[in-house]
Amino acid sequence: MSYDLKPELVTENLGWPEGPTVLPNGDVVFVESYRSQLTVVGKDGVARRLAYVTGAPNSCVLGSDGALYVCQNGGTVGPWRAAEMSVPSIQRVRPGGQAEILVTEVEGIRLNGPNDLVFAPDGTLVWTDPGTYNPAHPDPSYIFALSPDGKASVKVRFETPSFPNGVVVEADGSIVWDESYTGHVKRLTPDGRIEDLGKMPGKNPILDGMAIAADGSLLVTDLVGEGFHVLARDGTPKGFVRTGGCPTNLAFDGETLWITDASVLASSAEPNYAGKLWKLTFPGGGAPTCRGAIRMGGAR
Repeated sequence: MSYDLKPELVTENLGWPEGPTVLPNGDVVFVESYRSQLTVVGKDGVARRLAYVTGAPNSCVLGSDGALYVCQNGGTVGPWRAAEMSVPSIQRVRPGGQAEILVTEVEGIRLNGPNDLVFAPDGTLVWTDPGTYNPAHPDPSYIFALSPDGKASVKVRFETPSFPNGVVVEADGSIVWDESYTGHVKRLTPDGRIEDLGKMPGKNPILDGMAIAADGSLLVTDLVGEGFHVLARDGTPKGFVRTGGCPTNLAFDGETLWITDASVLASSAEPNYAGKLWKLTFPGGGAPTCRGAIRMGGAR
């Protein structure tokens, strides 16, 4: 089915916006990879720089400590390279402060391109690391985790690189991710099993961001599909919401769904500033948002 939902344009002229998160006052923070910064949009719809973090931030999430936790991929968006490259890492940005690097390697594996991150119900920070997007010569793929006490671990070590991208954690602790190279959505259950929820509809789905609806449905953005898929928890397709453009990620605030849109695929070494931020009303809204805070000491 096709959901008859109408996105509303909030702001534009954005440089590859991704990874939105909602502040307690209702403002929305997201990354602008091409501008190497975190951007905030308030009720006036005006985009303002919140923090410069160098490189190319790929996603951010609000912690229970009021800090923003950031996937820093080092400085790439397709063939584009940042003017000020950085170390691939998980960063923490406190309001008014500079970016602090929390972790650059896990169990001896150096981070290569952290992409998307989320807090689990127990406060663990989970993120995907697919490296640089290059289907012809793919980098190794991983999913990592950072517990509240700062201990880092490998959650999934992929035998075949698949570019794990968007990630969510369900109420029972299951980690669900989508894969840009394969078009599949998969789940790691608490007992260690990996379930394949299937390939998304379309000729060549290139999946990106994810969110969970209040009824457990999974929302998955499709860069070339110009919208997002809605799946039942078992992977059964329920419908598709067309947004247009090149939707990268999404985040719920009640029944309001915020959608970042790069507008064009990342196929040029030159930055593009045609990105947009949309919102729409999604019936039933989103699942409860989990927050956490990391006390470093056990991770490098």
